[in-house]
Amino acid sequence: MSKHFRVPGRLAIRLEEAGTRVSAVLQSAGLEPGLLDQPRVVVTTEELFALWRGVGVASPNPAIGLELGTETKAEHFDPIAVAALSTASFGEAMRQMARYKQLSCPEEIIHETDESEWSIQFRWLLADGAEPAILTDVCFAWVLCIARHGTGTRISPLRVELARQAAHGKIFERHFGCPVVFGAVRNAMIFRASDAALPFVTRNAELLAMLAPQFDEELKQRKGEETFPERVRAAIQRKLAGRRPKMQEIAREFHISSRTLQRRLQDAGYSFQQVLEEARHQLARHYLNNSLLELNETAYLLGYEDSNSFVRAFRMWEGTPPALWRGAQREKVLPDGPTTRGAVTS
Repeated sequence: MSKHFRVPGRLAIRLEEAGTRVSAVLQSAGLEPGLLDQPRVVVTTEELFALWRGVGVASPNPAIGLELGTETKAEHFDPIAVAALSTASFGEAMRQMARYKQLSCPEEIIHETDESEWSIQFRWLLADGAEPAILTDVCFAWVLCIARHGTGTRISPLRVELARQAAHGKIFERHFGCPVVFGAVRNAMIFRASDAALPFVTRNAELLAMLAPQFDEELKQRKGEETFPERVRAAIQRKLAGRRPKMQEIAREFHISSRTLQRRLQDAGYSFQQVLEEARHQLARHYLNNSLLELNETAYLLGYEDSNSFVRAFRMWEGTPPALWRGAQREKVLPDGPTTRGAVTS
């Protein structure tokens, strides 16, 4: 588990769009003035909490957290959200996100289900105190955004429970479309137990077109010239979204049985596992070369259970750890060679 959080790259833009000065936020939070100007913003739990408290101080808008947690344009979803939206159902999306949190940061998404209700909570593992109210708003609005975008409906929870004292209740009830209970013993969103099975209309979205447009364009240019193993590899890459696709699933894409898929790969000198590893290797190189994804985010998107498994696999492929490989690739494109090495990060 990482001890840090990655701050969304669009946060500064979203704050300015909401009429909130980034400089005022950082000053209120006691954080570095240029923190959000960095290509990758990584903070501790203490700094994350301070940042969101700063947003609360700098913005007079009581709905600022709800607005920042809601994304309306699909092209602005981050790769992890796109991966969640590509799953089969609301419940599967939240399970995938819970696994991603375990892999990438000191945070948990907790699910509790009984016969009629399904509750979702966020737990901050390294926190010394309660999370800022605005951070809770952001998290809950984000869950609702994923649910509504994925299902294509105006789904609403049964209720939202907030530990804070009552304030601006009508704003929250309008946003969530349900009763909001203030002064509760926990912060939780409660859905119907049956909501977890709601199918996502985004399940078969063109994931690569959003995650790796350059790579997807290369695939399109080669289409029609692909061998059967290459077509299988491309199908696997479309399904690599926080999980490892099974042979039966890929066989269904080609409208053939698993046995036929296996036989045709063997005729070409391949096994399904070999093609799966090639698919991961190719995408790993692309993500490391063409994005600012953290290593644990890349590991998640490629369907590994933890970042160490990804590092071991990449070392076998390239003979070097992914962080060093990425650094070496960046050095190749820097002018003047050694004189600019100080600018390279891994």
